[in-house]
Amino acid sequence: MIHHSSLLSIDGLPITEVARILSLTARIAQMPAAERSSILAGRRIALLFYESSTRTRTSFELAAKSLGATTTLVSDKSSSIEKGESLKDTGLTLRALGAECIILRHPASGSPELLARMTGLPVLNAGDGMHQHPSQALLDLRTILTRLHLDPTTVDEQSLKGVTVVITGDIRHSRVARSNAMLLPRLGARVLLCGPEPLLPDHASTLHPSIEIVRNFDAALKQASVAMMLRIQSERLAGLQLDLAEYIARYQLNTERLAAHAPNALVMHPGPMIRGLEIEGAVADSPNSAIEDQVAHGLAIRSALLVRALGATA
Repeated sequence: MIHHSSLLSIDGLPITEVARILSLTARIAQMPAAERSSILAGRRIALLFYESSTRTRTSFELAAKSLGATTTLVSDKSSSIEKGESLKDTGLTLRALGAECIILRHPASGSPELLARMTGLPVLNAGDGMHQHPSQALLDLRTILTRLHLDPTTVDEQSLKGVTVVITGDIRHSRVARSNAMLLPRLGARVLLCGPEPLLPDHASTLHPSIEIVRNFDAALKQASVAMMLRIQSERLAGLQLDLAEYIARYQLNTERLAAHAPNALVMHPGPMIRGLEIEGAVADSPNSAIEDQVAHGLAIRSALLVRALGATA
């Protein structure tokens, strides 16, 4: 049985629940550190990471510790996973050792749901294959609301009405793009997907009925309130023909392109960034950039998700 407070996918998460998570995030963020550190005092959280991670893993870990929880990190390079132990047996072992919640990143789509069913523990999906990254979509939402001076404490179906979000890059392989494309239109945003056909197949528009595909990056930028750039995931490009020089010429967000087509657009990137490929360093460091804000909001959102998962009061 899947625990009711697991977060496995952004798809299907009711807007009312998104609103509750944002409200909880705001309450926790406003608490004095001493008060916050008692919320999960004595609780045990396991971070189970089969893929490398900087922002997601560290923010979940720091969030847990700031709430007073004890954490343990299990990676595929430093555990029995390397010897061939199954996800099920690893999860059952963590449960037997006292873990009350598992945060999972895994290269196979659907793994968080499997783990949740096998253990009965609350499981938070920290990224599964090319499928979902729900906490990233939530932190991106909070970043957009905050930087566009909209209410970051709650949302409804009209919260992002009039906001156009252009997501550009390796959308084919991006769980971040999928999660945002499933969430933002339900809040009223117009979402445009942009990129070359090998990285953005036509069927990507099925993520939500209102999704539009625009191949011309300059034309998409002219409409953008938010420009969300994605890394070219070289580790997933086997068999795809991609000319990087041509990609840079057509799709890189650089200073000249931003100034010409979207001088007021908010610039976002989930990381890791490849400066000089999908984004110019000067743009990443510009006043338009909300990239560091995304990281900070990630810590806040993940704190709320941990409190929600463990049924604590904040």
